Amino acid sequence: MGEWRPVTQVVAALIRDGNRFMIFQRPAHKTRGLLWEFVGGKVEPGESKKEALRRECREELGVEIAVGDVFMEVVHAYPDMTVELTLFHARIVSGTPQKLEHADIRSITPDEIENYDFCPADEEILEKIRETF
Repeated sequence: MGEWRPVTQVVAALIRDGNRFMIFQRPAHKTRGLLWEFVGGKVEPGESKKEALRRECREELGVEIAVGDVFMEVVHAYPDMTVELTLFHARIVSGTPQKLEHADIRSITPDEIENYDFCPADEEILEKIRETF
């Protein structure tokens, strides 16, 4: 057994347009730099998961989102932290996504997933997207 670490609550948005969905490239200087992920981040103390996701989308993309139901929850142990990731269905209600924190933004189909290197915590989610879109 490795050392016990607290679990970090993380939320992310599955922003769909038909059978396409948005992915975001982490900045080079951050952990897991240049890997692709869903937009989102850590839940701060006192925030609900949905509030955290709305805040993260404002900070990282400059957009307001409507948060829907949970698409999937995953727990993943990275070498530096364990995350409990909740991915919500979400849609942009105002604003155009801007690269305020990400190196790049793409809209892809499930068939294009293999062309991108994603954060390991997203692998199970991507599998479900392949099966359900």
